[in-house]
Amino acid sequence: GTANGRSWTRVASALVDTFDVIAPDARGHGLTDAPAGEYSFTTLGNDLAGFIQVLGLDNPIVGGASLGANTVLSLVADHPDIARAAILEDPIFFLQSPEATQHWIATAVASLRAEAISLANLGLDGTVERFRLANPHWSDAELENAATAKLQVRDVFFTTFRDRFDWQAMLGRVHCPVLLVTGDPERGALVTAEAAAVAKRCCPTLEVSHMPDASHNINSDQFDRYLAALRGFLSRVS
Repeated sequence: GTANGRSWTRVASALVDTFDVIAPDARGHGLTDAPAGEYSFTTLGNDLAGFIQVLGLDNPIVGGASLGANTVLSLVADHPDIARAAILEDPIFFLQSPEATQHWIATAVASLRAEAISLANLGLDGTVERFRLANPHWSDAELENAATAKLQVRDVFFTTFRDRFDWQAMLGRVHCPVLLVTGDPERGALVTAEAAAVAKRCCPTLEVSHMPDASHNINSDQFDRYLAALRGFLSRVS
C-alpha cells in the first residue's frame, strides 16, 4: 500500500529493451498529488484510466502489486476495453465476505499509518537500515526506493482509504488475459492456493504463476523467477 513507481525500477530496467515501461505514482503516493476526497480501489482505477487516456496509450499491458494489483483489477473490470492484458502480483484476494475484507483493509491501512509515523522519526537513512534488517537480500537501490516510497505517502491516503472490494465479482467482469502471481502465505504472501483456484474459476482468461519461498514482496524476493514468468506472459499477449 505504500510503494510507488520507483519500486518497479529493477523490473522496468529488465524490460525496457523490449517494452516502453511507464510506472506512475498513485494519488497520495510518491510525487503524485494527494487531493481531498474518496480513496478507494475504484478511485485509483479511474485515475489510472485517465492516465492511460491522457497519454494516448493504445491497449497497454497493465500491472501492479498488492494495492496496485487491486487497482489494476478495478481498471480492467470497470474499463473493459482499455487494456490488452493485466498482471496482478499478490493482490488482496481473501476467501471471506467483502465486509470482512473491508475490515482487514481498514486494519492494515491503520497499521501502515502507524508505521509511517514511526519511520518518519527515523528519516531516510534510518528507514533504509530498518528495511535492510528485515530484507537482507535486497539491493541498496531496492532498499532506498522502498524507504523513500514509504516516507512519501501522504496522511490523507491512510485516513480516508475505504473499500469493501468484491474481487470475485470484479474478476467475473474481466475478459482480457490476466497473470496472477502468488507467493508463499507462510512467508507473508496474501493469496492462498485456494483463493488462486477461485480466481481462475471467476475469470477463465486468468493464469496463475506461483513463486515458492516468496513473501508479499514477490518481485524482490524471487526476481529471476518473477521476471521469467513475466516475460513468458508478455510474449503470449504482446
